Amino acid sequence: MEYGPRALGNRSILGDPRHPEMQKKLNLKIKYREGFRPFAPSVLEEEIPDYFDLDRPSPYMLVVAPVAEKRQNPLPENYDSMSMYDRLYVLRSDIPAITHVDYSARIQSVSSRTNPRYWSLIDAFRRNHGCGLVVNTSFNVRGEPIVCTPEDAYTCFMRTEMDCLVLGDFLFLKEEQPDWDETANWRDEFELD
Repeated sequence: MEYGPRALGNRSILGDPRHPEMQKKLNLKIKYREGFRPFAPSVLEEEIPDYFDLDRPSPYMLVVAPVAEKRQNPLPENYDSMSMYDRLYVLRSDIPAITHVDYSARIQSVSSRTNPRYWSLIDAFRRNHGCGLVVNTSFNVRGEPIVCTPEDAYTCFMRTEMDCLVLGDFLFLKEEQPDWDETANWRDEFELD
């Protein structure tokens, strides 16, 4: 279990940073909060220079750095006349789910020495999809604490539109789970932030 203010891959919700709708999907259908809220990347430590203007590791997701210029998309010519809402969803880079409106990202670097299991997962994503980073957000919905037990994780998984859940070496696919029957209004259990 992580100690500190960030989910660092052990109790995290992960996503594809290249997908143009990933930020909105994670916010609206999983975290149940405003669709514009940004997400952070977990990047293979050795791949940092390919994605960010950063010359050092950032293992605790506490450093913000610009997305590498070669990955940035120019703003549309009519950007200044667009509504604020439309500006939020301009694809600013080839990793739009983690690129903030100012072309920055709050980075977590992942080392094979300190977190070999999480590093291996991101490396498998890199080998299969050519991208050495993933979206990483805390495993909870808005207003709730981060999951702590396998029961917490399964409950959060079933209450949201997550596709799958990994607990240790076990993979749970949503479509293979029994119907989730819950009568309590769980969204009122915790006061929103």
